[in-house]
Amino acid sequence: MAVFILPALLFLAFCVSAFKDRRRFSNAVLLGLTCITLLAALLFKVAALPAWAALPIFALAFAGPVLGTLAIGGFLIANGVTMIRKEGRRPANLLSMLAGLGIFGMIALLVAVPMFHSTVLTGMATTLTLVVGYVAFIFLCFLGYAFLYGRIKVRGDVDHVVMLGSGLIGGDRVPPLLASRLRKGQQIYEAQLARGSRPPVLLTSGGKGSDERVSEARAMADWLIAEGVPAEHVKLEENSATTEENMLFSKGIMLAEKPGYRCVVVTNNFHAFRAAMLARKTGVNGQVLGSPTARYFLPSALLREFVAVFWEHRVVNLWICGALVAIGALATLSAVV
Repeated sequence: MAVFILPALLFLAFCVSAFKDRRRFSNAVLLGLTCITLLAALLFKVAALPAWAALPIFALAFAGPVLGTLAIGGFLIANGVTMIRKEGRRPANLLSMLAGLGIFGMIALLVAVPMFHSTVLTGMATTLTLVVGYVAFIFLCFLGYAFLYGRIKVRGDVDHVVMLGSGLIGGDRVPPLLASRLRKGQQIYEAQLARGSRPPVLLTSGGKGSDERVSEARAMADWLIAEGVPAEHVKLEENSATTEENMLFSKGIMLAEKPGYRCVVVTNNFHAFRAAMLARKTGVNGQVLGSPTARYFLPSALLREFVAVFWEHRVVNLWICGALVAIGALATLSAVV
């Protein structure tokens, strides 16, 4: 049983960290490390298991990653085609296709390298595999914990429901993506009213872009009022240009109204975990809830969110990637010498 001590300790650390604050990215890494060490422990003990129990573990450890990688690569390419057809050829819409092609390119490289019998080429491929493996691990941590974080429910009453803005159609109209956030916020508002509680303030947050005729906050507020929300229950934050500014400026409004406020922040589901990390960074007292997004849009959106999260933690990530490159280079040099 000693082999299960490490995964048990990692899981305990994950539970403590998530209990203290569910908005930490370290929660995602701890959960990922728990899963990997648990699988390693099961493999270590697999010889003592009956065949019916050992086979699923072997399949999960070896066949699962291979088949899963091929399936994900094919899915991403297919999704990329859908994104181009429905959203156009903008660079952001090509992410899922490029990721899928990258997966198959990596597989092709690993298959081809042994044919050249080159120590240097093998070392370079090994180094690239280490770096890609690390990035893939961080991505799976992000994806898994983002899914868990998205299961959060609102408990009790809140003073404010902050709805994050996004681009407008034609400079003044709310697009479907933003309307999804507003509906979610309105549902929270109506549920609190139905409990007989004091209605929360619906705080729309978003400034005016250079190609917009009104601020995002104004367009969002008009949408809510047209849907039947009393104007006195809607407040605007019209100065922000980024998600971090959404949080900071909204926090200032909420503190001015009630220093001990409690809020929820609403955005789309693919953006919820990163927004939660920014809420923690800026000291906003509340969790972030996600609203539904069209399924075909999710893969590219999640990839964009991961790139942003990876870059926000770039000091740690680049140091680790640099260390992996150095290890691979030293191993290659020693093999050549």
